[in-house]
Amino acid sequence: MKKIFLGLAAILTFTLVSCSSNSPKGVAQKFLEHFWHMEYKDAKEYSTDVTKDMLDMLEQVSTTMPDSAKQNAKKIKVDIKDVKENGDKAVVSFTTSEMPEEKQLNMVKQNGKWLVNLTKNDNLGDEPDNTAAPEADSTAPDPNVGRNEADAAAEGDTVKNK
Repeated sequence: MKKIFLGLAAILTFTLVSCSSNSPKGVAQKFLEHFWHMEYKDAKEYSTDVTKDMLDMLEQVSTTMPDSAKQNAKKIKVDIKDVKENGDKAVVSFTTSEMPEEKQLNMVKQNGKWLVNLTKNDNLGDEPDNTAAPEADSTAPDPNVGRNEADAAAEGDTVKNK
C-alpha cells in the first residue's frame, strides 16, 4: 500500500511540476486560458509590462460585456500545437475550440521567467486579418464616362456601350 501511495505521489508531483514549470509551453497555456476566459487579472501574472497594459484595456472593455458572454468564454479550450524556442525568445503556436486556425504567441524570458509579450500588432484572433490583398476599387471612375464617339475616334478607339 505504501508503494502505491509513493508511486501516485511521484506521478502527481511530476505532473504538477511539468504543468506549472517555467517553460514557454506551460506559461503560454496558463496565459491563453486566462486570456480567452476573460480573466485578465490572472493573465497579467504571465505578462510583460506592455502586455499588462493591453490587458488593462481589455479588462475595461470586458466590464461592458454581458455575463452570458463571460460564461461562454469560460468554455473555450486552448490547444498548444508547437513551441519554437530561440534563446530568450519563443513562439508558441496554438488553436482554440472557437478558432481552429493556428495563431502565434510571442514570449520572452525576463529575469529567468518566461512571459507573454503581446504587442498591438499581434492578432490572437479577435480582430480580422488585414494581411489579405486589397480588393479592386469598384468606385474608380470609368474611363469611358463622358466620352463620345467623336472623342474615341480622334484617339483611335471606340466607345463601348455598357
